[in-house]
Amino acid sequence: MFDGFKVLFVEDDPPVRASLTQTLELAGLEVTACGSAEEALPHLQPGAQLVVVTDVRLPGMDGLALLDHAVAIDSGIPVVLVTAHGDVAMAVRAMRTGAYDFIEKPFDPERFVDTVLRALDKRVLRVALDEMREQLRHRSGIEAVLLGNSAVMQQVRRHILNLADTSADVMILGETGTGKELVARCLHDQSQRRDRNFVAINCGGLPEALFESELFGHEPGAFTSAGKRRIGKIEHANGGTLLLDEIETMPMALQIKLLRILQERKIERLGSNDELPINVRIIAATKADLRQLSEQQKFRGDLYYRLNVATLQLPALRERREDIPLLFEHFVAQACARYGRPAPELTPQRLRELMAHDWPGNVREVRNAADRFVLALDSMEGAAAADSAATTLAQQMDLVEKALIEQALARTQGRVPAAMELLGIAKKTLYDKLNRHAIDLDKYR
Repeated sequence: MFDGFKVLFVEDDPPVRASLTQTLELAGLEVTACGSAEEALPHLQPGAQLVVVTDVRLPGMDGLALLDHAVAIDSGIPVVLVTAHGDVAMAVRAMRTGAYDFIEKPFDPERFVDTVLRALDKRVLRVALDEMREQLRHRSGIEAVLLGNSAVMQQVRRHILNLADTSADVMILGETGTGKELVARCLHDQSQRRDRNFVAINCGGLPEALFESELFGHEPGAFTSAGKRRIGKIEHANGGTLLLDEIETMPMALQIKLLRILQERKIERLGSNDELPINVRIIAATKADLRQLSEQQKFRGDLYYRLNVATLQLPALRERREDIPLLFEHFVAQACARYGRPAPELTPQRLRELMAHDWPGNVREVRNAADRFVLALDSMEGAAAADSAATTLAQQMDLVEKALIEQALARTQGRVPAAMELLGIAKKTLYDKLNRHAIDLDKYR
């Protein structure tokens, strides 16, 4: 769970140091035990994957001075103070200046281990967040728009780049909130059409009576209220890209006309007999199974087969859970800028809730959750709490661990030595975890 992270334990009494070191090691933790604060100083480095547990009363430099030193080097390193009964008030003051927690002697070993585990939890998350923020700062091009280190998102980006500069019309399939319009814009922006118009129409949002006029335009007098010429959406997108979102809701009569446009690349404005040649890429987006609808006579089969040539299948967020922390962090940063609020602390418990939630609204729901988080509202509206309650702590931590490993593999293109170094774990440990989490290395190479 905490591979690569360790406990820097400072205690000057040898028997106590040996006993508590053993207690921590029996809990599965890696411990570096020191007899003085001075001995511990070389281990404190910016970004160090450790937590500090120190007695307050030490010979030479005391625990409070060690705390100040740790905070100055990296304020994200949690420091737990072990205090005598008379030092409690002082320890509380120390927490205000940066200590993570304090434990008063005498203490129960289970409470001691639990406090250290919580501190490690916090440090693992802080290191992961720092790494994600660094990734977000250095992303460019399509990777800065379509976020995700998962193998499936890398594949989506590759398909987009492969299709972008072709003349092929594209059908995008995906649940609500998976980013179909964003993918359509990426196809446009990565193509030679990028300097022409990108036009999006929600087929489900237009009254059927206005649909034809919106799509094809009209001449003056074409119908009662047509006082002047109107350029339709297809003509406006000439040379560029037309997105037909929710195409499954397009009226059947218009599906016939769309099929003709796809085949002949010509349109007629309403009220005109002149055919206008058009050069437009059409992207259709849908959350429905068009093949099933065509079999039910609810969508034209010939149009379905005409569209179903180049397709992009977008994964639901539950199928790429390892991308949730990166997406949430990205949307939190956007929300902070939008609302002028500082970023709240993302706690390990909140991260577990995020990882355990099913996200039926996909990426759009993550963005809304990030907004509520920044605005100090109930970010999960009770949904995550229910999901989290049904998932054990070990299962939740496994999700986080798997996400971090897949993220490291994505960054290193599946190179095991580089991933080992990035994660700070041994080769055997990494392979054991790859096997336990059923992670396929070939997906990242």
